[in-house]
Amino acid sequence: MLSCGGFSYEKIIVENLKYKYPDTDQLALNDVSFEVEEGEVIGIVGQNSAGKSSLCLALTGLIPHFFNGAYGGKVLIDGIEVKTSTITDLSQKAGLVFDNPFTQMTASKYTVYDEIAFGLENIGVSREEMIERVDWSLKMMGIENIKDKNPFDLSGGQMQRVAIASVIAMRPEILVLDEPTSQLDPQASEEVFRVIQQLSQEGITIVIAEHKMEKLASFTDRILLLYEGKQIDFDTPQKVFSRDDLHDYGVVPPIFTTYCKAMGMKNKKTNTYPVTLAEVSSLLGGENNEWNKS
Repeated sequence: MLSCGGFSYEKIIVENLKYKYPDTDQLALNDVSFEVEEGEVIGIVGQNSAGKSSLCLALTGLIPHFFNGAYGGKVLIDGIEVKTSTITDLSQKAGLVFDNPFTQMTASKYTVYDEIAFGLENIGVSREEMIERVDWSLKMMGIENIKDKNPFDLSGGQMQRVAIASVIAMRPEILVLDEPTSQLDPQASEEVFRVIQQLSQEGITIVIAEHKMEKLASFTDRILLLYEGKQIDFDTPQKVFSRDDLHDYGVVPPIFTTYCKAMGMKNKKTNTYPVTLAEVSSLLGGENNEWNKS
């Protein structure tokens, strides 16, 4: 987490956000408020229709600029209010990666290299800088070896990495990922999360909606729990996944947390359960006296 002058700097501020899609009666987002500090990795969890995708769209300006509907509240991205900004300006602040990489491909480019360069062309980046950015994103994603291939000849994992590369080439300060591994096999999912970890280490602020709780528990600083558009909790993975009512909101905690709950193993200081294998190993090995059996 980065700081400015000794104070944390909020890259994302959401205040009383409400949104309702056209021709619907129920709010997709209902009075959501939270702040994300620079360099944090935030996970969004909740059952289907909880509002995860809608929030991702709101953080990148597609709501309200692309999707019409009733909009209230405020979203600020790096100090810029989304509602009064433009998609072009926002795209250089916050980038969105969709769950299905097929929907992110332009279908107008015949090579991975040109696909990644497409967004940069649209905002008028110079050729010299464009080459530097594309080469950087290819290296970051580990896909230099497929730069001359057709994007639609790639595997799902490779295509998702191309989609992420096309977004980070825009050099956004915030990366929003809407269930980026939902259609990928375990190996491809692991590749994507390794990339997310690398980007986080580069200082990029990351917001990720995801169903793989074990991964979120390992990679995120805080978890935002949504239910029917409402914000239920926003806290550390340990505190959110230790909730006794988590199943009521359609969320299954990490398998490590479930095991420790059954065994009555928790952190005696915070009254929370382990959420990662490392924490369980520490507990069983007696390496951390904060963990104890209740």
